[in-house]
Amino acid sequence: MLGSFDAHSAVEANNWVATILRTISPALDTATSQEAWTRLQDDRIDTRRALLRREPWTVSITHVSTRITWTVRPRLFLPLAHCQGIELPACANDFKPYRID
Repeated sequence: MLGSFDAHSAVEANNWVATILRTISPALDTATSQEAWTRLQDDRIDTRRALLRREPWTVSITHVSTRITWTVRPRLFLPLAHCQGIELPACANDFKPYRID
């Protein structure tokens, strides 16, 4: 399973991972739950520093035979400018989707 979440800042990304860890920790076995809380308390400052330096950061926990990994990466692109109510530039139609067969 794969999912994603768009955070708009390093703080938001860090808080999102912390929220998910807090949410699932009661359902984890004791050792894994303790590991999750240790990460929440001890690693958050290092995590935030890495994200502010625009370095990727990963945290993983294993519960029974399931491994859950969160990878936070800085955005490498800028969102498109808000174009509602105005015509797109002529070059917008030059880009065609790439199809993988």
